[in-house]
Amino acid sequence: MWCVYLQRRPFHCSLSFMKKQTGKTPAEQRWLQRQRKDPYVKASHAQHFRCRSAFKLLEMDDKFRLLQPGRSVVDCGAAPGAWSQVAVQRVNSAGTDPALPRGSVVGVDLLNIPPLDGAHFLSSHDVTDPATRAKLRELLPGGRAHVILSDMAPNASGFREMDHERLVAMCLSLTDLAEGVLQPGGSLLCKYWDGILARKLREELAGVFGNVLTLKPNASRKESAERYFLARLYRRASQ
Repeated sequence: MWCVYLQRRPFHCSLSFMKKQTGKTPAEQRWLQRQRKDPYVKASHAQHFRCRSAFKLLEMDDKFRLLQPGRSVVDCGAAPGAWSQVAVQRVNSAGTDPALPRGSVVGVDLLNIPPLDGAHFLSSHDVTDPATRAKLRELLPGGRAHVILSDMAPNASGFREMDHERLVAMCLSLTDLAEGVLQPGGSLLCKYWDGILARKLREELAGVFGNVLTLKPNASRKESAERYFLARLYRRASQ
């Protein structure tokens, strides 16, 4: 199962959390220093997002308008819930604006996801498990989603190519998920790490989506190999 490698660091973006850390290794201290200087970490704290990754999704959605009021969203690898926070706001799943259509957000992760108004979380669930997909179909209006989001990442092994391969495998599993829950014409936004298999992943996505774009939002650190594929116009109906 690809998702056995799923990892999140819930709320590690919190400045108050970082100030409490002592006895760290030099590498961990460097990470903490980088976090303290990071404007997106500070902004996530000020705007009450659970992690800085919220700004990556905000930036991409500002440009491509995936998350619109009334739409249904599946957030894969949702913990700690920052992307779900953005989705809840933008699809109006909490009914904050009664004048707009009310969407829905369902998050899935092997880890525990703290509750969020407007979202239904499936903690301790594997997105590759048929039972999880069945639950998703039960929770989604009409059994289908307009958008699948994935900020999943494997536990770091220390071997870049191995981690790259694992993340690509996780992304490929999302095409199976799409077959079960994504409506025709829907979109998939998934994170990957650049490497030798990126082309293969793009080709697989292009086989079932009408359009595939490569994105690197400004909130993604320049030195990072992190990229996103935005695949739109899903054309394979569920069997």
